[in-house]
Amino acid sequence: MKTQNKAFLYAGLAIFFWSTVATAFKLALRYLNFLELLMYASITSLILLFFILLFQGKLHLIKTQSASDLFRSSIMGLINPFLYYIILFKAYSLLPAQVAQPLNMVWPIVLVFLSVPLLKQKVSTRSFIALFISFIGVYFISTQGDLLKPGNSDPLGVGLALGSSVIWSLFFIYNVRDNRNEEVKLFLSFLFATIFIVLTNIITGNIQAPPIKGLVAAIYTGCFEMGISFVFWLKALRISKSASRISIYVYLAPFLSLIFIHIFVGEYIYLTTIAGLVLIITGILVQKLRLKRKKNSS
Repeated sequence: MKTQNKAFLYAGLAIFFWSTVATAFKLALRYLNFLELLMYASITSLILLFFILLFQGKLHLIKTQSASDLFRSSIMGLINPFLYYIILFKAYSLLPAQVAQPLNMVWPIVLVFLSVPLLKQKVSTRSFIALFISFIGVYFISTQGDLLKPGNSDPLGVGLALGSSVIWSLFFIYNVRDNRNEEVKLFLSFLFATIFIVLTNIITGNIQAPPIKGLVAAIYTGCFEMGISFVFWLKALRISKSASRISIYVYLAPFLSLIFIHIFVGEYIYLTTIAGLVLIITGILVQKLRLKRKKNSS
């Protein structure tokens, strides 16, 4: 198989699995609370990443980490997956999956605006247009089928879903500054985050035998939201001739996700959800077009 075809295969696998995880979240939350879901998913992902590092022959890199590297990983693990998924899973517990999943996608727009204070970048008029388009999409989605009633969705859930995009953007900014091996960084982040979430569950009294259906959904989440899908995606980006040829396909995932949500969760998919999702992705693409033009002119 040609290298570029392999890149598309890895990207396709990652996108497929990412499109299923919103369904897995909702199914797991029928049997587990959001803290339990995160604990079992994090443990699963940590074990999976350990074996990925073992298979790749990279376990020795963990021994080379300095005290400052480990401290950095503890902070990154606190941001993501600990805080990020606590907020995201709580949002999913309050909202229909078709609402929570698209709202979490606004992070590329949020990233641009956080880059102003953190990276000293300027925000163009096009970025404000992209933000406006995306938040019209947020409004559409939050109405759940009735454009005249934006309060149909739980306000706290909407706030948490949007807030998760802020947490992810912060993680993205700090992560790109860290030049360590991606798989090693991911493993160490999950190591510290797993410690944090286990302690949190002990303190809150959530340590108990989980229902088997909830555990299976949590394990699936750990494998395909947090673990192997990310490794597939990194592999695709590394071997592709052009990262842009691969990254554009990631926007298929939320539309595929709506199909799985309808079939397996049983949610009726509102036209406002589809329209809102189109608007959010349009805003993101408007922003990406600006960045591409800026790179080409530099």
